[in-house]
Amino acid sequence: MTSMIGPEPQRAATTAAGQRLSFLDFGGPGQLLLALHGHFGEGRTFTNLARELGDHWRIIAPDQRGHGYSDRPADFSRNGYIQDAASVLETLGLSNAVVLGHSLGGVNAYQLAARHPRLVRALIIEDIGAEVDDDLSFCLSWPHRAPTRSRLLEELGPSASYLTDAVREYPDGWGLAFSPQDMNASQRQLNGDHWNDWLASNCPALLIRGSRSSVLSAQHAKDMAARRPRSHLTELSTGHTVHETDPTGFATTVRDFLSSL
Repeated sequence: MTSMIGPEPQRAATTAAGQRLSFLDFGGPGQLLLALHGHFGEGRTFTNLARELGDHWRIIAPDQRGHGYSDRPADFSRNGYIQDAASVLETLGLSNAVVLGHSLGGVNAYQLAARHPRLVRALIIEDIGAEVDDDLSFCLSWPHRAPTRSRLLEELGPSASYLTDAVREYPDGWGLAFSPQDMNASQRQLNGDHWNDWLASNCPALLIRGSRSSVLSAQHAKDMAARRPRSHLTELSTGHTVHETDPTGFATTVRDFLSSL
């Protein structure tokens, strides 16, 4: 039976390349699942998944660089993100983890498997491809600070619906837990052809696509699953944020894959 309450996560931190990297440890006696969020997210993105998986899996969920409570570095390179993920596992003395990633986190996950295969036992990739070409420059118009929380959400407009978890109160007003300039810079370095990294590992992999996604096309997802051995594709009736739009279906899909390992 699934535990719907689940453990309260403990916040901890490590240092990677001189930068503080904060992460949530949901605890429990289960096997390790490293969960990497997408742009604009943070470790607590995976709170619901941790509750659904109960004690069977111990979720470690970092606030990736420039997000949440982690430091804001000048470097948003591919190597930077990958070394951060490796540092979290190495700090905890862990290896052979299942690594789940959404969007930005998905590329980070399969690149971690390509470059540090001993750390990764299996992959769960949520709605991101082996070729990435996206534009986050729209976020540069978001306000830096607002006098109240409600005013900030008002100024964020339609984007507020997926940013409420990132809202923070600062000494000079209300703002977001990341810099839009950082997100734009990070996306530019995420864009590119990553087929070599996707094909470099051979551990079991689950690719989850939202059937209404504008980020990962149906054909591209099929090509990814077909070209990489031991890869399976599943679609759910959502957009890009599968875990948020259909949390129950997402958790069930993840749990079934984990049970098959």
